[in-house]
Amino acid sequence: MPHPNANETIIGIDLGTTNSEVALIRQDKVEVLEVENGHKQLPSYVGFDSNGELLVGEAARNQYTLYPERTIKSVKRHMGSDERLVLGEQSYTPQQISAMILRRLKQVAEAACGTPIERAVITVPAFFSDTQRQATRDAGEIAGLKVERIINEPTAAALAYQTDQHKARNILVYDLGGGTFDVSVVHMAAGVVEVRASHGDNHLGGDDFDQLLQEHICDYLKESQGVDPAASSRALSRINRAAEIAKIALSSQPYYTIEEEHLLEKDGTPIHLSLEINRNEYEEMISGHIDKTLEAVHTALAGANLRVADIDEILLVGGSTRTPLVQQRLEEETGIQPRMELDPDLCVAMGAAVQAAMLDGSKVGPILVDITPYTFGTSAVGDYNGMDYPYCFVPLIRKNTPIPVTHSESFYTMYDGQKKVEVNVYQGENPDAMQNTKIGSFMLENLGDLPAGSPIVTTFSLDINGILQVSTREKKSGHEQGLTIDNAISRFKDDELTQARAALQQMMENPDDTDAETGPHGRNSRERVKAHALLDKARALLPGLEGDDQEDTINLIEDLEQALHNGEDSGQLQQSIDALSDLLYYLEPDLGSQ
Repeated sequence: MPHPNANETIIGIDLGTTNSEVALIRQDKVEVLEVENGHKQLPSYVGFDSNGELLVGEAARNQYTLYPERTIKSVKRHMGSDERLVLGEQSYTPQQISAMILRRLKQVAEAACGTPIERAVITVPAFFSDTQRQATRDAGEIAGLKVERIINEPTAAALAYQTDQHKARNILVYDLGGGTFDVSVVHMAAGVVEVRASHGDNHLGGDDFDQLLQEHICDYLKESQGVDPAASSRALSRINRAAEIAKIALSSQPYYTIEEEHLLEKDGTPIHLSLEINRNEYEEMISGHIDKTLEAVHTALAGANLRVADIDEILLVGGSTRTPLVQQRLEEETGIQPRMELDPDLCVAMGAAVQAAMLDGSKVGPILVDITPYTFGTSAVGDYNGMDYPYCFVPLIRKNTPIPVTHSESFYTMYDGQKKVEVNVYQGENPDAMQNTKIGSFMLENLGDLPAGSPIVTTFSLDINGILQVSTREKKSGHEQGLTIDNAISRFKDDELTQARAALQQMMENPDDTDAETGPHGRNSRERVKAHALLDKARALLPGLEGDDQEDTINLIEDLEQALHNGEDSGQLQQSIDALSDLLYYLEPDLGSQ
């Protein structure tokens, strides 16, 4: 039966550490939407310019090398934490920063469809915890999206590859992105996609490869030039960007020379960086990380009760799988040449769009069966190493169980007249509950005059989005208590969600739609619109500039930003626009010939 809102488009979003994408089904085909300037990836960067204007995507990434203090990247690595991320003079939760990215993708989809978009499927790493999944859902709500489903990234990739195939086979999905890694064993048969096991690391990805290159560059500068770049946040951000570019280049060429002019100064003398790195050096740096991913492969296979010989195909997902060493080591380890027909940067978003189309009633792709990557349980008195121990871990929902799932277990009162029972909820695999992650607790009180050994029934329900509900009921009276594990740290309250959503709406309004002012203070004045467009263009060109050209461009960007901020003198604003326009006119032919 079709969904009651089947006529509404549901979009699929890959909310990535480094880049994010949005896709949908149009005319029975998966389409990853163009974000800007022909690019289908939105850099997962958020920042504010000198006037307090919000920057999301390419403009924020370009600004990062100059103003890292007012730019945030890799927010996905903070999801599920209670950190406050400092951005300029304000601090934000990871959910709020992620919502800014999601809101931008929502706007892209609305522009492509010509209609409002209010529903989405969002992907997360298979190894994301319950807390991280709920944080992702909160981010979607703040962005004005009803999150219809949260699915695992490897599952989405399998859906993208599987849309027209029904032959039974076992698939290994190896997903190495910018900030996270996970591997899943997926069984496909008769139109069904079933994830049998997953394993991974939420803090392993291309960002870590960049960090190793950055450390290599810093060590080189210390040894050859006697300077420590760590003293300059701007120099470090430039080195980090250079490391990312080098990493990408070394995927397709054996050598790459990193060059950054006027990176630092020593005793008034400019320090220039020129360092050649070869692929062998780079692969030696990252080999330890690749070893960790291969260990995870074998852990996932063991979880699915399969051997390497039982795997029919390997799918590569995530931009970091373009690293030749990844493909080489996987083939050596399994004897299977990995598949990479679909763009590894886009296939997760494509799979999310397939799932979205299925939810709105379209006959697209296979049926989805997903799993939980963690074991959930509680604690009870039991035998531990031959001794009575009050914190033995009792699993109720085991790792790799298909979801949604509900499971109950009976526990028993310890003594006559016991008035209350404390229920602790844990996530983990250790038989000692104290060694696992406690994600919630509650008290079942007023039990009445019960004899020892009276049954207390505890139920764990894990829904399709990985959100956990726990309840405990005294069997005789039916007296019950429970909780929902929305966020183990601090989930947004409804009013906070509303306030955050309203603030984001105001922050991300299109300046052209805010009012009809036409004076020098009006946000719709022709000069101001032209100035903002010119600033975006200049920031986009900055990474390709060097030496005096880069310095002149930076100075003129700052002049124009200041003129916009001052606002009173329209003549000064026009002069700044003209100066930057003239410089860009001079620079663009040179850039085009590089």
